[in-house]
Amino acid sequence: MWILFAILSAVFAAVTSILAKVGVEGVNSNLATAIRTVVVLALAWGIVFLTGQQAGIKDISGRSMLFLILSGVATGLSWLCYYKAIQLGEVSKVAPIDKLSVVITMVLAFVFLHETVTWKGILGGALITAGTFVMIL
Repeated sequence: MWILFAILSAVFAAVTSILAKVGVEGVNSNLATAIRTVVVLALAWGIVFLTGQQAGIKDISGRSMLFLILSGVATGLSWLCYYKAIQLGEVSKVAPIDKLSVVITMVLAFVFLHETVTWKGILGGALITAGTFVMIL
């Protein structure tokens, strides 16, 4: 089931990039990001309330809350940078660079989460990196 959600995530991310490129035209990129964030916030909380999961907030540990907040800060900074990049550049070149996050995530997972380093992971990361450079040149 997780594969289905991962594929849907990739599809929605692709559609997001195209819609954002059109939407950010003639709009300050920070303002565009703020508008997008309000929509994401409303959608996320709407789903929480629709599924009755809001009571679970009291069960979140302080450590988990801290890391969720830090993740939110990182997401916000990522979105601000992404919107500025697509405003200034071609989305077909910005998106592959943005996807280098896959390789960076793999390295961080190996270093901080002590996930296993495999030859497949190394090869996949190298191919993603090489593909990114081929696409932007």
